[in-house]
Amino acid sequence: MTKEEILKKIQEMLAQLFDLDPEEIKPESKLFEELELDSIDAVDLVVKLQKQIGKKIMPEDFKQVRTVQDVVDVVDRLVNK
Repeated sequence: MTKEEILKKIQEMLAQLFDLDPEEIKPESKLFEELELDSIDAVDLVVKLQKQIGKKIMPEDFKQVRTVQDVVDVVDRLVNK
């Protein structure tokens, strides 16, 4: 999976899970400040991502995540090891 494909999938997922406008979900979008996700939303996102990629995401992998691009990078590392 390319980073572009991962980004598209994450944009779709965020739009669907949290009723966001896909046009507003950009790589530089801040998950908590701009997209208004909270910690429970972040857990929901991780669970959904794990199902999509078929790999476990460790909490320490997600600790430093702040933007949509950070999520893309974590998923890319897991999928394309």
